[in-house]
Amino acid sequence: MTDATKPGTLYLVSTPIGNLGDFSGRGVAVLKAVDAVLAEDTRHARTLLNHYDIATPLESLHEHNEATRAEELIDRIAAGRSFALVSDAGTPLLSDPGARLVRAAIARGITVVPIPGASAVLAALVGSGLGEGPFTFLGFLPRTGGDRTRALQALATLPHPAVVYEAPGRVGATLADLATACGAERPAVVARELTKKFEEFRRGTLGALAAYYEETPPKGEVVLVIEGAPPAAPPDEEELRMRVRTLRADGARSRDVMASLMAEGVPRNQAWRLAHEP
Repeated sequence: MTDATKPGTLYLVSTPIGNLGDFSGRGVAVLKAVDAVLAEDTRHARTLLNHYDIATPLESLHEHNEATRAEELIDRIAAGRSFALVSDAGTPLLSDPGARLVRAAIARGITVVPIPGASAVLAALVGSGLGEGPFTFLGFLPRTGGDRTRALQALATLPHPAVVYEAPGRVGATLADLATACGAERPAVVARELTKKFEEFRRGTLGALAAYYEETPPKGEVVLVIEGAPPAAPPDEEELRMRVRTLRADGARSRDVMASLMAEGVPRNQAWRLAHEP
């Protein structure tokens, strides 16, 4: 695919997350056509390439060498070579290396082409029964300290489902932390070994799932889906009227009262009505 007269292309190729039959025909064609495949683990990628009779050379690109290799690779693409970036499984850049390379390519005017395919995030979400609209993908939660506490607190307040990756040995502890942050009765799903022979969706509350996995650590790849926070109860009107009286006693005019109520989450129509009551 080399053409020294014009820049090459950087392809982001999604690969199977377990079942090799999930690889797209377009993905196979791209991997056969590029000058090299950039892989997080070349041994893992070789299994996929051999399965589809792809003889394209493999080069290593992972979190430990991406910073030093990115500009060199972009120079080669600018000189006319084309590369395909793959992760060990699923869509590149989602909790995997490659973001630095993509940013460098965009900064140099290199064409970046995503080749869609399997995604553990989406497979877990749609199979969970909890996803129907917005969701937040958080990748791996911080392991310890204040960063983990803040991430759990933010997750607990999301009004829509959250999707989290976790290592098998930490699933029980993470579910226990989630139960503390979100409430033990919050519905959740543990998706395990997606697309593989022993694929499993275990559904329940965070408390029940934490108890189960603390006693029975899972095997294989795991994705957690946590239902969003329930809607807040509507504010009591008498409490709001007391708030209005306090604001008026402090000299607030009707428009200021209305703005204050809306800032506290009161719907506009209700805030207007309360602010203008005699």
